Amino acid sequence: MPTVITDLPIPPGDGALEALPALERALAGGAPVRPHAPDAPPAPLPAHDGPLPDDLAVVVSTSGSTGTPKPAMLGTQALAASAAATHDRLGGPGQWLLALPPHHVAGLQVLLRSVHAGTRPVLTDPALTPFALVQAVAAMSGERRYASLVPAQLTAMATDPVGIEGLRRLDAVLVGGAAADPQVVARAREDGVRVVLTYGMSETCGGCVYDGRALSGVAVDVGPSGTLLLGGPVVAHGYLGMPELTAEHFVERDGMRWFVTSDLGSVDERGVVSVLGRADDLINSGGLKVAPRVVEEGVLAHVPAITAALAVGVPHERWGEGVALLVVTSPGGPPVGEVPREGVGQIREMLRPHLPAPALPHRVRVVAELPTRGPGKPDRAAARDLLGGAPGPS
Repeated sequence: MPTVITDLPIPPGDGALEALPALERALAGGAPVRPHAPDAPPAPLPAHDGPLPDDLAVVVSTSGSTGTPKPAMLGTQALAASAAATHDRLGGPGQWLLALPPHHVAGLQVLLRSVHAGTRPVLTDPALTPFALVQAVAAMSGERRYASLVPAQLTAMATDPVGIEGLRRLDAVLVGGAAADPQVVARAREDGVRVVLTYGMSETCGGCVYDGRALSGVAVDVGPSGTLLLGGPVVAHGYLGMPELTAEHFVERDGMRWFVTSDLGSVDERGVVSVLGRADDLINSGGLKVAPRVVEEGVLAHVPAITAALAVGVPHERWGEGVALLVVTSPGGPPVGEVPREGVGQIREMLRPHLPAPALPHRVRVVAELPTRGPGKPDRAAARDLLGGAPGPS
């Protein structure tokens, strides 16, 4: 039974390979580790009442979307089940390209899947460029080659001829951590890239739903409040030193451990999972609830000059809350700054046939890049700060 958790600094780039021996020992039943960025020593772990799980291998911090990051306890069996189910879905074990921060769950899983597959990952800087991608893919060997990216990286690669060639040479490109632009995904797939959209979190060893379908052994259900529940062998033991949150989010049902997410979603009769976004991100406009993800997808699909969008609720003098947008535009588009009232009106008219009235934006601000936290996740709190609370047009 483990009694000590060892901090494991994992640098980006080639330095991440130095962490492989410690990860191998942890997966083999040795001392569990807590990965972190070398330039950001983690806060002390909270005291944990009672013994640690027998097969504890890794303690990985969540992205902290609702405040303080939570230390999720991942066991060797959960990580093995995740790796096996991933490789089974993709077509078999292969060599992985690491282009994400290795202390977050998505990047860490590239290293852990490599250990399970008995392969050595190829590494590149998270500030991925098309040329760096092609170089890294050329250095890969073996029958199958995989990569895991965030949506911003996919967009940068898929809109460049060199980048698209690098993606095309991979057997699968996992994309997760945030909602991907449907148009970018469709264009990449048309260009011969096998894009696999993933959904999951630290508490489920990363992605456990691929292209809307749960991995082998994973169950998905919808709770009474409309939030998704994820069950099966990939679920963490709970949060270290946080018994109240563990009891709230981890439940046993029919002999299976489930994680109660904060994401709204649905499962249709075919078992296809749809995710609307976090329940606490909903915008309450005039008594009607608006999912930001629906607004963002509508904007990207129907407003040609906008290449990225982040929707949040801000105070509105008439509706209580109104939809406000941070957007990135294509070259030659509107300059950085507040979009004038008439420009907002034009965007609203473009969206009116596609979105309900409460989802139409009242404010739009152009930025050079969207605020993010962790590996490419949208930072809605930072977006609200940038947008402020001034009411917009009705």
